[in-house]
Amino acid sequence: MRAPQAGVGSLLRVKVWPQTLRKRVIKPLASVALVLTSFFLSCLGWAGQPEYRIVLLDNKHKSYPVGSLKLTAPLDAGTEQSVGYELQMDHSRFKDFFLSMKEFKCLEGPELWCFVPYPYHNPRKISAADLTWLEQDLMFMFKDKASFGANLWNGVYYPLTLTTSGEIKGTAHAVDLNLIAAPPEPETAPGIGEFDIEEMETGKRWLPEIRLIPVPGE
Repeated sequence: MRAPQAGVGSLLRVKVWPQTLRKRVIKPLASVALVLTSFFLSCLGWAGQPEYRIVLLDNKHKSYPVGSLKLTAPLDAGTEQSVGYELQMDHSRFKDFFLSMKEFKCLEGPELWCFVPYPYHNPRKISAADLTWLEQDLMFMFKDKASFGANLWNGVYYPLTLTTSGEIKGTAHAVDLNLIAAPPEPETAPGIGEFDIEEMETGKRWLPEIRLIPVPGE
């Protein structure tokens, strides 16, 4: 006797079930998590959204997407409560360059704009009033395409500010990134401080502005 075969209706139910699960369970849970995170952030005085897209702007206001930022729940219980964050650079936007015996990921335009990852421990926490650790994670180096090697003294540092509209903005400042050739003391401190940076002639540079633009929730 042949075993009974599953009917077409049964097979369709099997195929449809994962879609139903995503629609009725997983997606609503993700929305709830997003709402809760937004609530926690608002309690901290955070004017923005839990997720941002990161773009660099040239002097003609053309934007160049470079990554994304996702904020997490509060970390501290003090008066200056902080939130965690996850930074994801979009390496597909960059080209690989081998400079001074080291590989750099760079945007290519009138000059090279190379991402310089922070090489030491970063707790990846920020508050509405203090975005220093995020600034450490978004450092670059500019380079004339005709020159050789990595010119780390041509570092780019964007001091960041959270605006009342929820956007995070920064204007390029000059910094010598040779300062992070050795670990900071203490190692729990940021490698670059406010007295290490100085104003830059932004009109002469390709990407003088950075914007972290809130991604609207669903």
